[in-house]
Amino acid sequence: MSDIVNTEEQLEETLTLDDCSPELRQVVEFEQVPEELLGMLVSVYKASESTTREAWDQLPGSAQNVLDNFEQFHALVALSQSYSGIDFLGEMQETEKPSDMTDEEFAEYKAVMLDKVLHNCVKDMCKQLKKARRHPPMKREFLEIFKK
Repeated sequence: MSDIVNTEEQLEETLTLDDCSPELRQVVEFEQVPEELLGMLVSVYKASESTTREAWDQLPGSAQNVLDNFEQFHALVALSQSYSGIDFLGEMQETEKPSDMTDEEFAEYKAVMLDKVLHNCVKDMCKQLKKARRHPPMKREFLEIFKK
């Protein structure tokens, strides 16, 4: 039992906005992210770094140059994934399990669909950066978020 408590305490300690990048804190402030979403946002931010890095590394340099660095991209993706994840989970609360699915199959279905939703957030952000490199007003919108 004490191992569980210790693990929970460690999670609480590591899942704070203070432990995240200044870029994520700027996104939170600029977008006025509600306090209730911060725990999920930080969790998503920490969990998504490797897949977000892969997407960033595959972007053309001209799209990467829309932002100053990977951390800005990562912060924007994490915010998008958090909001999309909450929307998806809310919809799934209202979705009834099809009668031909077991509870396990339905849980697997939800997990696969959530993964697709989160992956689509990364793809969408990549598309937006590619588009912004040719549209100065859109590029300014990205940069505005990170002005100090």
